[in-house]
Amino acid sequence: MSRELIVREPELYFDSIHQELDNFLRDTFFSHTFGHPLNIIKNVTLRPAIEVIQNKENYKVKVQLPGIKKDNIDVEIDNDFMTITAETHEEKEEKQELEHNARYHTSEFRYGKYQRTISFDQPIKAEDADAKYKDGILTVIIPKQKVEESKPKKLAIKTQE
Repeated sequence: MSRELIVREPELYFDSIHQELDNFLRDTFFSHTFGHPLNIIKNVTLRPAIEVIQNKENYKVKVQLPGIKKDNIDVEIDNDFMTITAETHEEKEEKQELEHNARYHTSEFRYGKYQRTISFDQPIKAEDADAKYKDGILTVIIPKQKVEESKPKKLAIKTQE
């Protein structure tokens, strides 16, 4: 029996459109009306892009977290779920210097909290998982538990007396 990973988050398909609409509305209405747009974006939880690959032995999960320091990333595996949480902040010294000398013209950097939960369709060995971070990409390899496939058993039906 072949098992494939099922994407269980239908909103995934609308992320791109949703982000573009948010950018349009922010750039059109919020920047002049409510103050600095960076203050509006900070309260949003962002969903990092992921890539999940599986083979017979394990799952390989890659998460895009550009500009985030390794120490600001948490990976938690519980049962058949993995939650990645990360956070990035504005650099305080640079911001203070800019406030005295200039104002933002354009800023498309994302600051705030990133969070993503991934579910797996087969049991995993959380204790044997391994995570590496390089060039803004977090790679987590999680071994699958060996599951013995049982043959169907035919039950004999008895007459009840």
